[in-house]
Amino acid sequence: MAWLSSVLCMRVLLGAIPAAAADVPEAALAPIAEAVMRDIAAGSLPGAVVVVGHEGRIVYRRAFGHRSLAPRATPMTVDTIFDLASLTKPIATATAVMQLVEEGRLRLDDPVAKYWPEFAAQGKERITVRDLLTHFSGLRPDLDLSRSWSGYETTIARVVSEKPISARGTTFRYSDVGFLALGELVRRMSGLPLDDYCARRVFAPLGMTETRFRPPTALRARIAPTAYRRGEPLRGVVHDPTAARAGGVAGHAGLFSTADDLARFAEMLLEGGALNGARILEPETVTRMTTPQTPPGTRALRGLGWDIDSPYAARGDLFPVGSFGHTGFTGTSVWIDPSSTSYVILLASSVEPSGRAAVRVLRNELATIVAGALGVAGTSPAVVAQASAPPREASVRSGLEVLAARDFAPLRGMRIGLITNHSGVDPLGRRTIDLLQRAAGVELAAVFSPEHGLNGDADEKVASGTEPDTGLPLYSLYGAVTRPTDAMLEGLDALVFDIQDAGARFYTYITTLGYALEAAARKGLAFYVLDRPNPIGADRVEGPILDPGLESFTGYFSLPVRHGMTVGELARLFDGEKGLGARLTVVPMAGYRRGMWYDETGLPWVDPSPNLRSLTASTLYPGVALAEGANVSVGRGTATPFELIGAPWIDGKALAAYLTSRRIPGVRFEAAEFRPSDDRYRDRRCHGVRIVLTDRRALDSPALGVEILGALWRLHPDRFEIDRTLSLVGSRAVLEAIRHGRDPRAIVQAWREPLARFGRLRAKYLLY
Repeated sequence: MAWLSSVLCMRVLLGAIPAAAADVPEAALAPIAEAVMRDIAAGSLPGAVVVVGHEGRIVYRRAFGHRSLAPRATPMTVDTIFDLASLTKPIATATAVMQLVEEGRLRLDDPVAKYWPEFAAQGKERITVRDLLTHFSGLRPDLDLSRSWSGYETTIARVVSEKPISARGTTFRYSDVGFLALGELVRRMSGLPLDDYCARRVFAPLGMTETRFRPPTALRARIAPTAYRRGEPLRGVVHDPTAARAGGVAGHAGLFSTADDLARFAEMLLEGGALNGARILEPETVTRMTTPQTPPGTRALRGLGWDIDSPYAARGDLFPVGSFGHTGFTGTSVWIDPSSTSYVILLASSVEPSGRAAVRVLRNELATIVAGALGVAGTSPAVVAQASAPPREASVRSGLEVLAARDFAPLRGMRIGLITNHSGVDPLGRRTIDLLQRAAGVELAAVFSPEHGLNGDADEKVASGTEPDTGLPLYSLYGAVTRPTDAMLEGLDALVFDIQDAGARFYTYITTLGYALEAAARKGLAFYVLDRPNPIGADRVEGPILDPGLESFTGYFSLPVRHGMTVGELARLFDGEKGLGARLTVVPMAGYRRGMWYDETGLPWVDPSPNLRSLTASTLYPGVALAEGANVSVGRGTATPFELIGAPWIDGKALAAYLTSRRIPGVRFEAAEFRPSDDRYRDRRCHGVRIVLTDRRALDSPALGVEILGALWRLHPDRFEIDRTLSLVGSRAVLEAIRHGRDPRAIVQAWREPLARFGRLRAKYLLY
């Protein structure tokens, strides 16, 4: 076929893929032309460009029909430039946002108002960056177009004045307003308008030379018109009315491009965020953007900017849930399937000349044709398949939910001090603070916060003040003091503790639990713990036990690194073994089993602290953090803390090779370079390894930590400051054994008997 030779030449031109056709029968893709020409004949669209990629090659690239019909008919060409409409959202805006997340300048679960204080107006103070990216912000679909306005600043002022129409995190509502806000976040956090930022950081590195906002007049002859004004075709001026009023650059619409440029972008995603040596996103970021990020129990599955399985999806009948893509109102769509390393791009201007966008059926038909031609059978990665199953209720109810179901009856008649942070929420996102304040007969009198503050986003000492929503006193237990003082406890009848722990001995929330329990016992106050899961399983006890005399804020009690207990069980142990005599009540979870990982509980994930951003990071944390006291970076200030370890002086390739040779179960190692934007070695290039979790059940994370310490000491004895790891390792004997070159496997064997003794002690306090 004539188009096939064009395909091969074009791939050489793109420079992304070898100039050889993938093994896809031409006849299998022939129905594409039939479907497109049928819709052209029916008047649904004047013309289209279709590009299909598979296994690193373009296997179909063809133009159909006309670019425009008036004032004269112009044939469609494969280099036609289209108004991408809402494809702007994932390709420009979400990509820019996630680059800023990687650099540590934004965090997904931070309120937008943290970076843009004015956004908090009209009840938007709790809407997060993630809420906007997934369309669960509660904002309405578009700004009110019944009144005229113009200019970017005026448009953003209207976004500020918007009021949510539903609670954040509860309802999928596709919102241009949310992506307008994200575009403004990019401008505020990068110092560049969205168009300039994307041109420099996304399009130029990828060689997307014909992708831009507000294309110049010189290109307009190649632009497919979308509408007519005073009889003249609208070319190069955004079709979306809100984006047009904003001046043509907006987070939700305004981008123009060609099918070939979009093929480059699709290849970049399939290659894990890089193309031809230009890295746009880290592989982990691509995974996060393109796997479900929506709240549990919701039928609409969205990634971060990308669609997976919502009412707008265009995956057809065969591409699996696990593929992803997006559509645009003007008649554009991209659908990408990692399982078959393929994509299908449809660019049309279906709003010209009728103003109707009638390509939904065609989009899905093309996806089905392509998937069938490639032999895609509808399978998907198991984790995504599970996410696509019909929503079910959480199998576990936290202590908060159990107590709320009893209308907080045990607390009636009491003045309460609540120790909590951002993790103290129910599955609907309602804060323990608000539920207690509304509880009949309960007087919430004060709030206490642990390390990282009430919002869980501070990496420094936090001052006391006033809780902003309730006006209650807010006492920081990670500021001037770390223990509740008598003045803070004056007039209280009870303390309630509701914070999500991480499952490691040195996580300071459990020290705050211990200190508060001591204070309550001293004052004779009742103490309630609203229990929550151990996110990495409460059935595993691993690692060295803290030596006597090494107690500190990161080591409250002689626990192993991985203690295998919930916060409620720890409170019982602290009270019993320290003889505190506290008036302790633990409100247990319902439906919880010890062996559950957090993602098996059905409860929504909340980052416990700024640098534990996933269950993967939490699983690696009890091992990688053992090295944190020394002169190394563990990835703080990157997108994947505790999945990296490095320093300017480390030989990353040698470290990766050595750790690989150790055959550590459950992980593999890749040489890596990274530049932290915060913490140790800020803005300096670090060499080291990326730790890839392959089997969480096989991993002994403290054993991994000892392997890392041993490797660094073996490879860099003159540079690695091993003595500084003692406070987190917690065992003088372990550190001495590493220093003397003892095999880490032998070190792990040596702590088996102490762990068995701790296991017998632990058993007295278990609830599940």
